Amino acid sequence: MRLSRDQIEANLKQETNRIQAEGMDATIQRLVNEGALFVSNHSGGKDSQVMLIKLLELVPKHQLIVIHASLGKMEWPGALEHAEKQATEAQLPFIVATASKTLFEMVERRYKARPEVPSWPSSATRQCTSDLKRGPIQKEVRQYAKQNGFTKIVNCLGLRAKESTGRAKKKPLTLNVKASTNVATWYEWLPVHELTKYEVFAEIARSGQKPHFAYTIGNDRLSCIFCLFGSENDIKNGARHHPKLLSEYDSLEKKTGYTMHMSRIPLVEIAS
Repeated sequence: MRLSRDQIEANLKQETNRIQAEGMDATIQRLVNEGALFVSNHSGGKDSQVMLIKLLELVPKHQLIVIHASLGKMEWPGALEHAEKQATEAQLPFIVATASKTLFEMVERRYKARPEVPSWPSSATRQCTSDLKRGPIQKEVRQYAKQNGFTKIVNCLGLRAKESTGRAKKKPLTLNVKASTNVATWYEWLPVHELTKYEVFAEIARSGQKPHFAYTIGNDRLSCIFCLFGSENDIKNGARHHPKLLSEYDSLEKKTGYTMHMSRIPLVEIAS
């Protein structure tokens, strides 16, 4: 029987109350026991890597998949391969989600449609996350869940409280009402939310693994080579190793009349 949206939301409210009553750890164990699908979002970065290490200690392999949102030349080289290597060594399914457009195409389209407003994603309108990562990932996960008979999805994200004020405020376990449907209930879980950076690197070393090479050449975080939230250090490091890509960003910034970084300083100035 197909439920109405009101019925779905009523069921989700009951589940939210149940999560609050039993606590996060008990809820996660219940979802494991109920055969939920756990999705390890893997950017190739250290937090994704340690998250998968943790998940493998708790979740049976037949309930665990690894997914990577490929951003093409925008992401650090080897990020996809690093994520795939960890998944392959753990004998887990590895899925690549790809958007139908690139970041530059998104900016170009927005500039043509509304040249009077900022063309680049911002902290308030993060189309780069919603359109290039979250949307394509949800599409792939839904398809996998349907094909394999999963009706509960636990979407695992390697977000840590120490990274930002916004991330510190996030609840480690929530129900995603918008993503939940008549077919599947969608949870969002942050398994490494309380870890520090030093604990992350220590856990990776303890497991006998190594983090992505970008950390060894100076990066603090691994995301896009040039991220709107990127630190000055990471922007400079990206520019040193990828000057051609920096030039492409600079050309598009000049064309649109807007900068991509949240500081509103042109990338070439940050990188200089």
